[in-house]
Amino acid sequence: MGTANRKIVLGLLLLLSVAGLIVVIKATLPREQPETLQERAKQQVRDELAKEITTPTGIEMVLIPGGKFSMGGEADIDSRPVHEVSVSSFYMDKYELTQEMYERIMADNPARRQGQKNPVEQVRWSDAIRFCNARSAKEGLQPCYDLKTGECDFRADGYRLPTEAEWEYAYRAGTKGNYYFGSDPGNLKDHVWFKGNSRGRHHPVGQKRPNPYGVFDMAGNVREWCNDWYQVDYYRQSPITNPRGPVKGEKKVLRGGAWSTQAESCCSWMRYCDDPGFTDACIASDDYGFRCVRILSILARPEADRRSSNTSGSPT
Repeated sequence: MGTANRKIVLGLLLLLSVAGLIVVIKATLPREQPETLQERAKQQVRDELAKEITTPTGIEMVLIPGGKFSMGGEADIDSRPVHEVSVSSFYMDKYELTQEMYERIMADNPARRQGQKNPVEQVRWSDAIRFCNARSAKEGLQPCYDLKTGECDFRADGYRLPTEAEWEYAYRAGTKGNYYFGSDPGNLKDHVWFKGNSRGRHHPVGQKRPNPYGVFDMAGNVREWCNDWYQVDYYRQSPITNPRGPVKGEKKVLRGGAWSTQAESCCSWMRYCDDPGFTDACIASDDYGFRCVRILSILARPEADRRSSNTSGSPT
């Protein structure tokens, strides 16, 4: 056998040896389970998403990472039973919608007590969803609401009101007390504008301490509209994943305390409700406000798919 042929044979033997060694090493390494791979993929998505963004209309939003939590409380009949809920990731406004931002998009300021940096108030639920659609359109996003029926397309990439579950999940921010800072109402004054320190009016947003997600004023200043219809016993039948409230009802849910409420109303589990205000005869209270949410773009339906689908208030 010539020298050249011997070199070729030796090279092939070396390659086979290396290949065999790789097979042996792979066989001895622990295999990743599908659940582990899935979690790694989710983590990669989380790492690539900004924790805070500023939208084209100049409104700051905070990423609320999805997860599980215990929703409700045992103190009131409509907050029982405490039940586990899973919520998908979403962006939420960092602050309650200010009069300045509302006026910039709607060319109107319905607030009784004026203050550009203060939360907009005296807004009905119907006003809040009109704002959501107008804000979406201004940024070239797909509006979520059918303004005639109030139904929401939850897979549109525009702005909407948070579901009650999303709101409470964002409020709690991984905490388990009555408030996001614990259960001692003596600490409210550092975190909340409520009846005990408000001097009978709302205040500029962002003056009190934020919750662990970096969201301000969730426990006070003004109550906040949610997307859901109110039902006193809904928690007894609520889905465990992304619940969206009853299909129909007479009143819409409001969450959080306000400048006018006592300490108990500022608790994470406290529920409130009122008429959505589809008629001009309905006048909203001067302690009602709101903030918007939107789903992550990677979860939104393709544009063509959205156009062909009808709006719905039920899970998809």
